[in-house]
Formats: sequence, structure tokens, C-alpha cells
Amino acid sequence: MPATLRRRAGGFSLIELIVVMVIVGLLAGMIALFIVNPVRGYLDSSRRAVLVDIANTALMRMARDVRLALPNSVRVRQNGGVFYLEFLLLDGGGRYREQIGAAGDDPLDFATRGVSTDTRFDLLGPPISMAAGAEIVIYNLALDADTDAYQGGNRRAYTGTLGTVSRIDFAAAPGGAPFPMESPARRFHVVRSPVTYACNPATGELRRYAGYGIGAAQPADQASPPLSTAGNNNLLASKVSRCRFAYVPGASETLGQLTLWLELTDEGESVSLYREVVVSNEP
Repeated sequence: MPATLRRRAGGFSLIELIVVMVIVGLLAGMIALFIVNPVRGYLDSSRRAVLVDIANTALMRMARDVRLALPNSVRVRQNGGVFYLEFLLLDGGGRYREQIGAAGDDPLDFATRGVSTDTRFDLLGPPISMAAGAEIVIYNLALDADTDAYQGGNRRAYTGTLGTVSRIDFAAAPGGAPFPMESPARRFHVVRSPVTYACNPATGELRRYAGYGIGAAQPADQASPPLSTAGNNNLLASKVSRCRFAYVPGASETLGQLTLWLELTDEGESVSLYREVVVSNEP
């Protein structure tokens, strides 16, 4: 066999190699056209799923808390583009004894006028658990200073022993004033701390604040007390691009309606979730 034929049988020429590379490149480009869009769609769907999970978890947490709010204590405020939702979280409750049924019973005395020195009452029903910092609220209507737990007219600090109790001891109001109004159902509630949800699209955060004192004015500044010094400050959701809270209280002793709306955005993908929460305002 001639030498030239032996050399050509040993490999590819440069032209052949270039042709193969061009063909492989064309095939890779065609395959990429079929792969890129599905991959991009998968990544977009994954981002949306994560955003939906974050928003849904946040809204469920808020709804669960609000359902445990003291009747007529939900209030909403907007300040500087930030929405604030505050309420008094229930820590327990029961029914108080209204009159003596047997020797040793201790009913709660409501003085129609003047001063009542009563600072104790028995429970009707099973014992309840009392913790440090608990306060007693009776017939919260949020109509005026006497019926608004935030202002303190119908709220008294618990002073009894901690743990499971069947008798409630509470601090006397200034001047010994009694609770202003009786509850038609003989019901009392126990609260400890307000809870505030602050939704700030500028920082992209939804935060939950707790562990601060009860005040007449609703906190509406995350950088100032009591929110800036709250005992608990937890990030509930990030990547918040827009939000809105709205509350329609209805009449006292009926149902209120809280509307929660969150929009989350990540790398061009956005999701919006909307939830309505029915709030029991029966005091």
C-alpha cells in the first residue's frame, strides 16, 4: 500500500474535524432550545411555590392569632407606608361567680355607684392556669375609657398565685373603683401582652412583635418604643413587595372582619394571597 494511503487511514483531516464540530454545535444549539425553556419554567415555578408557601404560612399564623384575640381589641393603622395590626392575645378566661351559693363562696362585687373594695372572686367551672403578668378584663366593648382594655378602665392586674387556680385575686383600681360593667354572660378574659404585626414593603418584611406593655395608643413606629424594645421581635415573612390590612369591627357583640393581603416578589416572580378572618367580638 502506498505511504500516502497509509497516512490518511490513520486519522481525520482538519476539514473533517471542523465539519464535525460545526454539526455538533448545531445539534447542541437545537437541543438547548428545547431544554432552556422547560428548565426556566421549572425554576420560575419553584420560586412561585416558595413564595406561596411563605405568604400562606404567614397569613395562617396571623389568622390563628387573631382568632385568639380579646373581643373588640383588634385595631389597624397605616403609618408611612407600613401597615400595623394590633390586638390583645387571650391567655385564658372563664366565668366569675355572681352570687353566693354556699358558705365560703366569693362572688365578684359590682358597686352600682361609689367604691368597691372587692379584689377577689371565685370561678364558676374548672380551674384555669395563671401566669406571671396576667391581667383580668371584663366586658370589653372598646367604647370609652371604662370599657376599653387598652385604656385600662375594665382591666386589672392579677395578683394571685401562679399556676392552676380556682379563685382570682386582682389589684384594686386607683380609688378602689369597681369594674365598670358586668358581663351579661358573667365572663372574664385573661390577657398578658399585646401582639403587633408590622408589614413594611420598604424593607420587604412582615414582623411579629410581642412582650411589650399595653398602652392606650396603638404603636405605629418600628424604630421607636414599645416596638423597638419589645421582648419578642420575629421575622414572619421576607420578600414582601406590597401588603394591606383592613378591619371592619361591626357592632359590639357581633362579628368583625379582618382582611389580610400580601404580595411577595422574588427575581421577577410575584404571588398575591388574600385572606379574610372572622373576628368574634362577643365580650
